[in-house]
Amino acid sequence: MEYLFLVIPFLVMSAPVAIVLIVMRYGYRRTQARYNVLLQLADKGVELPPQLLLEPQVAYSERRRALVLIGAGLGLITMFLTLPGQLDNGLGIDRLWGIGLLPLMTGLGYLASWWLNRRGDLRD
Repeated sequence: MEYLFLVIPFLVMSAPVAIVLIVMRYGYRRTQARYNVLLQLADKGVELPPQLLLEPQVAYSERRRALVLIGAGLGLITMFLTLPGQLDNGLGIDRLWGIGLLPLMTGLGYLASWWLNRRGDLRD
């Protein structure tokens, strides 16, 4: 039973690393499959259009990033304000609500940048 005090925190801390590795492996396998298809087409003598040789680009969306960060910030603030319990020094956990301000303000900055860029495009 003593080993559970080491195993549980290790599993909790390794979960984000495992998620990142899974996502990276998925991207690698998808790229490999794409290149294999291109090689098969080239072996058959099919002329490849230049669009197929370019890597697909993900659309950059400041608005989406802003909304995700604003939601994360509000979620952190709400979580800390509603959690019961106390820290080692006797203060309540609800005093940590300010941690949520960082993603919230960053998200508001992205939202302002998206709005200003959109406004500039409409004037031109």
